[in-house]
Amino acid sequence: MNYLAHAYLSFGNTDLLVGNMISDFVKGKKKYDYPLPVQHGINLHRAIDEFTDAHPATKKAIEYFRADYRLYSGAFIDVVYDHFLARDTNEFKTGEALLDFSLRTYQTLEDNFSLLPSRFQNILPHMQQHNWLYNYQYPEGIQRSFGGLVYRAAYIYEWDTAFTLFTQHYEKLKECYAIFFPSVKKFASLYVSDLPLG
Repeated sequence: MNYLAHAYLSFGNTDLLVGNMISDFVKGKKKYDYPLPVQHGINLHRAIDEFTDAHPATKKAIEYFRADYRLYSGAFIDVVYDHFLARDTNEFKTGEALLDFSLRTYQTLEDNFSLLPSRFQNILPHMQQHNWLYNYQYPEGIQRSFGGLVYRAAYIYEWDTAFTLFTQHYEKLKECYAIFFPSVKKFASLYVSDLPLG
C-alpha cells in the first residue's frame, strides 16, 4: 500500500499515522529510537505490507506488470491501490471528504515534524505542494507517483509502460482493489484493536 492507504489505515490515531507514514524510512533497530506508540505505527505499516503482498488479489494485479517490471511490479500496484482508494465512495463519500482527510494528514505530520526522519522531512513539502494524497484520484497524480517510483529505483528507467498497463487493465485492476481493500481494512482494524493504545 502507498501513502494514502497507510494514512487512512491509521484510523485517525496521530501516533499510528506518524509511524505508518515514516516506516519505509526507518531501518532496522532505528525504530526503537521512537516513542512506543509511534513504533506501533511502524509495525502496523509493515504488517499491512506483508498482508498486501500475500493477498491473492494483489498477486493477480501484479501479473499485469510483471513481464515489464518484475520485482518492482508490487510497488506500482501500491500506487494503483491508492488511486482506487481515492476514488472509492465507500471510504471517501465526496471529493471534499478526501481533501479534508488529505489536509488533516499533512497537518498532523507538520505538527510532529521533529519526529520525522530527515528524508521524510524533505519529502513532506513536496507532498503538500502537489497534494499527493488528494491527487492520487487523477491520472496525472498516478503519473507523478510512477515517475517518483522510477526515480528512486535502481533498475527501472521508465514509467510510460506502467501507465499504459494501468490504463489498459484499468477495470481488472479495479476489480482486484475491490476484492482486496475490505480485507486489508478489516485486518488493520483488528491489528489496531489489539494494540495497547492510550
